[in-house]
Amino acid sequence: MNKKKTFFTPLKVIGGVFLFVLFIEYLFDHVFNGVFVEWFASNFTWTETDYAGNIDTSINWNALTGFLTMAFFLFCLVLAFAVSFLKKQQAKRTKREVIETFSDQLDQFLEKNGDLSVFSKDFSSISLPISKLQKNSLEKERLLEQEMQQKNDLITYLAHDLKTPLASVIGYLCLLDETPDLPADLREKYIGITLEKSYRLEQLINEFFEITRYNLHKIVITPGKIHIKQMLLQMADEFFPILEADKKKITVDAPDDFVFVGDADKLARVFNNILKNAASYSDPQTTIQIKVTPEKENVKISFTNEGTPIPAHLCQTIFEKFYRLDSSRSSKTGGSGLGLAIAKEIVTAHHGVIEVKSNPQCTVFTVTLPIHQ
Repeated sequence: MNKKKTFFTPLKVIGGVFLFVLFIEYLFDHVFNGVFVEWFASNFTWTETDYAGNIDTSINWNALTGFLTMAFFLFCLVLAFAVSFLKKQQAKRTKREVIETFSDQLDQFLEKNGDLSVFSKDFSSISLPISKLQKNSLEKERLLEQEMQQKNDLITYLAHDLKTPLASVIGYLCLLDETPDLPADLREKYIGITLEKSYRLEQLINEFFEITRYNLHKIVITPGKIHIKQMLLQMADEFFPILEADKKKITVDAPDDFVFVGDADKLARVFNNILKNAASYSDPQTTIQIKVTPEKENVKISFTNEGTPIPAHLCQTIFEKFYRLDSSRSSKTGGSGLGLAIAKEIVTAHHGVIEVKSNPQCTVFTVTLPIHQ
């Protein structure tokens, strides 16, 4: 930006107008044969003849003064409009130059991977916010790429896992079909194995749907009254067949008449995901304890199990999308890594908080929800 150009613009305008007036005077007086003189004489002079017949010519100062006053007023008006117009043009030109300069420096900043030295002093105040914006953008891009990579890896793992139960189902069915006189005890055993593998196959297929469906919808909360104790007792009954094999059980400690507002279907999914993890990682012959603690504005629902502890540095990671605590991708309990991530989003949509604390003695998942939505 050139400040000298801006400062001297009015002087240039005045000089230009003065030269223009001189040019008009020269044009009328010389080129058009004294038209200016004749016009001046006819309008601003008067002629008087004395008794001797002598002609005396003098200037009509009243008419000339009135004309000059009017001309000066019009000149000032034109000058003001001219200066205002030129200032606007100068402002537009300056603004365009500033934008072009900033655009060039921003291009250099991006080409040099965030080098702030490319910005001049005029843009020093916005260079840091731009740098932060770039870092945030790069971080979001990195997280997105990481999430997509995890998702692709998980799909690959699940596709690989599908082959094992499918091969077992086909193999045992072929064996049953080709050996009609198979002993009853072996037939029953093979049917049981086939059924077990079919359930595993169904689970993996459901996980595929869960992965593809995850980013296709937004969680919408439909609030309603929830009798929390009845809900949790019903869920405990549903988990009985799963826990019975290892002699595990679930206890529910909740007020009989306590009711709060929330989306029952969505929260049932949250509690189901937490119970699935508790059932998978708790020790045999232990109890999963569910406790409901009403507070003034919130209600806390805790799920406590005894078993394999979660490392402290993973207590937040387990809520990330597509993260699986199981290191073995073929683990019987290994899921899609979406259960707790979806649970966290549902709780957040309820304006609540989900957290986990774990030590060698027990692991506690706590869901805190507002009583009124």
